[in-house]
Amino acid sequence: MKHLKLTAAALALMAGTALAGQDTINIGMVLEPPNLDPTGGAAAAIDEVVYANIFEGLTRFGPDGSVNPGLAETWDVSEDGLTYTFHLRAGVTFHDGSAMNADDVVFSLDRARAEDSTNAQKALFAGIESVTAVDAQTVAVTLSAPNGNFPFNMAWGDAVIVAPESADTAATAPVGTGPFTFTEWVQGDHVTLMRNDAYWGDAPALSKATFKFISDPNAAFAAMMAGDVDAFPNFPAPETLGQFEADPRFNVIVGSTEGETILSTNNKAENLTDVRIRKAIAHAINRQEIIDGAMFGFGTPIGTHFAPHNPDYVDLTGNSAYDPDMAKALLAEAAPDGLTLRLMLPPPAYARRGGEIIAAQLRAVGIETEISNLEWAQWLEQVFKGKDFDLTIVSHTEPADINIYARPEYYFQYDNAAFQALIEKLSVTSDGAMRTELNQQAQQMIADDYVNGYLFQLAKTGVANAKITGLWENAPTQANDLTGVSWAE
Repeated sequence: MKHLKLTAAALALMAGTALAGQDTINIGMVLEPPNLDPTGGAAAAIDEVVYANIFEGLTRFGPDGSVNPGLAETWDVSEDGLTYTFHLRAGVTFHDGSAMNADDVVFSLDRARAEDSTNAQKALFAGIESVTAVDAQTVAVTLSAPNGNFPFNMAWGDAVIVAPESADTAATAPVGTGPFTFTEWVQGDHVTLMRNDAYWGDAPALSKATFKFISDPNAAFAAMMAGDVDAFPNFPAPETLGQFEADPRFNVIVGSTEGETILSTNNKAENLTDVRIRKAIAHAINRQEIIDGAMFGFGTPIGTHFAPHNPDYVDLTGNSAYDPDMAKALLAEAAPDGLTLRLMLPPPAYARRGGEIIAAQLRAVGIETEISNLEWAQWLEQVFKGKDFDLTIVSHTEPADINIYARPEYYFQYDNAAFQALIEKLSVTSDGAMRTELNQQAQQMIADDYVNGYLFQLAKTGVANAKITGLWENAPTQANDLTGVSWAE
């Protein structure tokens, strides 16, 4: 009888715990961050731990890539577009209890743009002329030239606000204003965060979050199956996702990243200056065959250089739909003697596997390719810097980077004065509706010029316990934002 009483008591305790709801989470990550200071390191793994969790900026990215208020509740832009006035939230404190005010913003932005700055994205701050504290809750940022993208720039993890007292130790003991505080870092294993009970915003549902570092795909699979991790937002073994999809204990979360994967084309190379040949290449490509063959079916087809999850995205895949007959007709007209192009492939699987598929697709319409497999250092030297290539495959992972097409010296050497004027206008426009219109015109223009072969947006493939809600589907920035994550009752 004693044993039965104990069992009943244990059952009652378990039921009470279940009713209270789970409020801790273990998150799997492939790479361990080299440090925890997003203002002093380029590694994506840093932001995957700290962005929106520990550190916050004046603005922040939403799950759809939109720019939303962060530590700045609102902001105004002067008529000449040169001065942004940010109105800070009241009552915000750093995790050490000190108040966050305009002086901290001045310090953070001046530190990021200083000559000796170690910020990995100094270009975000290059246009700042001055940063002034108008009062404790108001900051005026004056630019050297209008930049309608400035609130977007301030949403990057590299632009978070830090305090002078703790900035120098952020790499190992980060102190921010976010909904979670740093607790411990056991190097080689995990980082643990705890809920910040003094947070200025809505309290997160989670009381504790542990980021576990598991680089081996087989170990990642085993950890998910065993329940050692509750979610793996960037799961490293896409070939096993079918097993998770078939298991009701799990949700497979498939979205897109900022990675436009393209068949980059040297627009100044012999033969490729002819738009008919570039158009023929585009219509020779069967995107779905590449996605299935190189990416296990994961990826979103794109027809221009823009992320599908962005509110300004236009679906232009029809502009370069798979049409081998059209490709053959264009080539018969533009290159009747046949064509051989050099295809340089960097190491990622999407490039190596995708390159073999594209080579076969091009051969089917009459274009031969000479494939060279390059290591990254060689690719950077020969292709990116040297522009010594015809075609290559690479994923451009910087957010909202369609402006690279306005740089004639960029490695695919697209030189279009009308496009450059469009981007110049976009850079000085702060009105949201006008920016949308200009972004959409830009997408159409490069699609119509067949600057590159637009393949697919890299997928964000994640696995999570089916009871977890609120994880980001897409990756407008490299982050595991836990502010809206909870367990279903």
